[in-house]
Amino acid sequence: MKNLYGLFMGLSLCFLFANCAGDGNSYAIIETEYGNMKVLLYDETPKHKENFIKLANEGFYDDLLFHRVIDGFMLQGGDPESRNAAPGTMLGAGGPGYLIDAEIGSPHFKGSLAAARTGAGNPEKKSSGSQFYIVEGAPVSEAQITALENFKKIKYSDAQRALYAELGGRPDLDQEYTVFGEVVEGLDIIDKISAVPVDKADRPIKDVKMKIRMQ
Repeated sequence: MKNLYGLFMGLSLCFLFANCAGDGNSYAIIETEYGNMKVLLYDETPKHKENFIKLANEGFYDDLLFHRVIDGFMLQGGDPESRNAAPGTMLGAGGPGYLIDAEIGSPHFKGSLAAARTGAGNPEKKSSGSQFYIVEGAPVSEAQITALENFKKIKYSDAQRALYAELGGRPDLDQEYTVFGEVVEGLDIIDKISAVPVDKADRPIKDVKMKIRMQ
């Protein structure tokens, strides 16, 4: 992994693999007690980008929880009902009252910022208006990538294959959910949060609160 980071040092993974704009990028800071994550928002997903910026600037996310944390998979948050939610409260169904049209395209590498969505009754794969997840995942073998290509009828570039192998991620989610950004600083924070103890509903025993601000 050190060799991979050395090769890409100072460059956005998005710039290399998702054809993002090189200037005028928009960044958000996700603050937690475990440290901060700096997130690049993709120009290629304008509806999700604009909505995330709007909610962040309104303070919508302040003091919400990462209410679903699965080690080796992802961190999910953004449910407004999680603010001051009592222990044991079932979370994950809340939102701002609207959905966002899918803008599916970018892969689910570790650190990818993606929109949550419902599965049943959502053939257009529309996104939650506020809930998101950050991918942790794990390294993916060549055999796994090839199997997914055949199953999903998609093709990964050599660079994308290398990144899945070295950095890791969740390619099984590709073409199913909208990835609209990536963590460019603070990947280690994902690992720290993913390691916290959780209950049977994958909610951290000790609340993991967030604040999100635009940089």
